[in-house]
Amino acid sequence: MPELPEVEVVRRGLDAHVVGRTVTDVAVLHPRPVRRHVAGPLDFAGRLAGTRVDAAVRRGKYLWLQLDSGDALSAHLGMSGQMLVEPPDAEPERHLRVRLDLSDGRQLRFVDQRMFGGLVVVGLVPTPDGLPAGTCAAGESDPLLPPEVAHVARDPLDPHLDAGALVERFRRRRTGVKRALLDQTLLSGVGNIYADEALWRSRLHFARPTDTMTRPAVRRLVDDVADVMRAALVQGGTSFDALYVNVNGASGYFDRSLAVYGQEGEPCPRCGAAVTREAFMNRSSYRCPRCQPVPRNARW
Repeated sequence: MPELPEVEVVRRGLDAHVVGRTVTDVAVLHPRPVRRHVAGPLDFAGRLAGTRVDAAVRRGKYLWLQLDSGDALSAHLGMSGQMLVEPPDAEPERHLRVRLDLSDGRQLRFVDQRMFGGLVVVGLVPTPDGLPAGTCAAGESDPLLPPEVAHVARDPLDPHLDAGALVERFRRRRTGVKRALLDQTLLSGVGNIYADEALWRSRLHFARPTDTMTRPAVRRLVDDVADVMRAALVQGGTSFDALYVNVNGASGYFDRSLAVYGQEGEPCPRCGAAVTREAFMNRSSYRCPRCQPVPRNARW
């Protein structure tokens, strides 16, 4: 699934090409992507038509378009969701599910092959801490977010992240460090790829118990997560296939810079040892066996 850098690339594209435009018409071509809009596709379309998009906001892996009506179009990309901006005469994508006609003559298209993602129009609620909700072009978003995002923690690139409080919460968890990194209520936006890359940078095994880590070690890990995400953003995110693209359909190329993720058998860029792959939470985890040895009291 797309992680913070991939979703941020999409948000930036929406900010450039959709914010400031009015939705003139809506077509729901398949009901499943709007299944979370419990009032149904007709209500979904009715609440969008005629609204102006005022901001594109992201918090962790979650993305929404803030509307002048006070509602938001909340989007989750799932495993294969794409938000593409196209001219109206462009050939419809094979898996086009929802189409929004915009006042500048272009269309915002939600394309989703596997249909694990979705769109919903919701009212916004105040952020739990009263601070701006997330990342947007203005630098400071309104302190409002969709209800389904209220439980999501701030992400490593959020200027309002309380790093000191995060370190203490991290150390109170009695779990493995990678499980903690993937917990979106603790630190949002991190998935399998960037967790492995950050752990490699910090020389930590994924099963290192969080309650045995020093405060400087946790702070260094959080900094490494932020650094690897910034590096991925420069290269447009990580794309292993044609499913992860920006609003213009272009893929990112950070996969060429990955140190360990997906590099089983390849030499570690730091020490030369062969990268190993191990089962972890029904997925794979990659590490350097020399730089990231198994710790005592490992928590798998």
